[in-house]
Amino acid sequence: MQTLAEICIRRPIFALMLVLALVVAGAAGYVRLNVDRSPSVELPTVFVNTSLPGASPVEVESLVTQRLEQNLNTLEGINEMRSISSLGRSFVILTFKLHRDPNTAAEDVRNRVAATLSELPADIDPPLVSKFDVDSAPVMSLAMSGDRPVRELTEMAERLVKQTLERAEGVGEVEATGGMPRTINIWLDADRLAAYRLSVTEIRNAIARQNATIPGGNVTGALQERTLRTVGRVADPRGFDDLVVATRDGRAIRIRDVGRTEDGTREQRTTARLNGRPCVQLEVRRQSGANTVAVIEAIKARLPELLAQLPPDVKIEVIRDQSRYIQEALGEIRLHLVLGSVLASLVVLAFMRSWRATVIAAVAIPASVIATFGMMWVLKFTLNSVTMLALVLMVGIVIDDAIVVLENIFRWVEEKKVSAAEAARGATAEIGLAVMATTFSLVVIFVPVSFMSSLAGRFLFQFGLTSAVAVLVSLLVSFTLTPMMSARLFASGKGAALPGHGSRDGLYGWMERGYVRLLGWSMRHRAWVAAGTALVLFSSLPIYALVKQEFTPGNTDEGEFEVSLGSREGTSLPAMDEVM
Repeated sequence: MQTLAEICIRRPIFALMLVLALVVAGAAGYVRLNVDRSPSVELPTVFVNTSLPGASPVEVESLVTQRLEQNLNTLEGINEMRSISSLGRSFVILTFKLHRDPNTAAEDVRNRVAATLSELPADIDPPLVSKFDVDSAPVMSLAMSGDRPVRELTEMAERLVKQTLERAEGVGEVEATGGMPRTINIWLDADRLAAYRLSVTEIRNAIARQNATIPGGNVTGALQERTLRTVGRVADPRGFDDLVVATRDGRAIRIRDVGRTEDGTREQRTTARLNGRPCVQLEVRRQSGANTVAVIEAIKARLPELLAQLPPDVKIEVIRDQSRYIQEALGEIRLHLVLGSVLASLVVLAFMRSWRATVIAAVAIPASVIATFGMMWVLKFTLNSVTMLALVLMVGIVIDDAIVVLENIFRWVEEKKVSAAEAARGATAEIGLAVMATTFSLVVIFVPVSFMSSLAGRFLFQFGLTSAVAVLVSLLVSFTLTPMMSARLFASGKGAALPGHGSRDGLYGWMERGYVRLLGWSMRHRAWVAAGTALVLFSSLPIYALVKQEFTPGNTDEGEFEVSLGSREGTSLPAMDEVM
């Protein structure tokens, strides 16, 4: 480092370009960084979602959930396995130990579920195996309402709104809830089925066979070839009444003989209202790794286009916007980052009473912070509450190295009466080892935070590396720009000495004399100082036990709240709707 400082004093352009290269890389990385609420964390948690239509919770538990649990229980590294069995659905949650790779764990679960299929009921839907993904949470919720039937709102939501929003950049999925999709319902008469000796399964299979379009092969001629299709789709809902489902005593039995066809809606399993009026809610999920704020802005840009295509009485309202909280939180952090930099510089000015010294020391703050953005972009970090918190905390630390080097240069100028260039060279060499030791002691504190083998370590991974890189850049600045600028700026000032820096009068003299007296008393009463230190140290143990502990701060106020209600098993949707 002594050689680097000497080169920078003799070659100021080299020192300037060295730091500017990092700053330019950081500025280029900053504009490319994604903005998110919190770091994207992959946890080894896998879900197995299985559907058995029409089965009661007891049947789902015995026929599906227990058999899955018995086969999945022997997988390596399972920390916890939970299951939820409800009407027609089984949900198994497997939490693996943190050392397991989430992709490998999901693949192991998928293979084990595939081997269990032969033990499950034949009419079960294929189980869905998925990993826990922080990015799968909805980033935006829209409500579509109007003075129209819910079925009509659902048609517009599914055919127009949903398709338009899914084409927006970064959108992964748009899920509609509370709607009533169109479907063809066939209502069967139990007495007529018994009279014709027919079962519901026979009716279902007959409809599936006849309401289908299948390939019909090829017809090859001398000059051309044509592809045939067997068109069997029913074009008109009333056509279902004429489908033949069975033959009894030479007579064809049709749907109208055992029931009726209705152009209706699917059985409603969810309902949604906005300000007391029925609506269709649209939950928007982003693609994995996409910029949350950019996705929401892209959706908002498409809303005027959508409203122009919808009837005037149909409205689309944003009822939840995650970017609002993200932008407000990051805006506050950016403000604190700027204010912290200004206040740190003012503290330097107050104690050193030299604008040149303040400029030299303050350069370390923007240089270190901006250069860190380049590392964040290379490592695919995001601008989130954790990384921005790291930068805010580093504002008061990255300036320390420059202040230590600067103060030693001042001392050489004042006490040894040497030129600014000679003081910068000699003082930097003298203090270099101590500055490096101080900086690396901070690095060995922050870097291990990123590699803690716990859940907290996953969330603080970006925090530790961001802090460590900012401190390392500040070390580079203190050995390049700080001595170079000291040699140039102080040499151009009026006299080599810093005006007022060596004064022992006024507030600074009073502070120095008080500190000297306190230091002298402490050296004369070492036993009392040691006893007081031990008392403070051991008193922290009972005080620590009194402090409330939680994984994340519990007093975060986003200006909105949720109410979640549950009821006894078997409660119908109309009953819950009445409660709400």
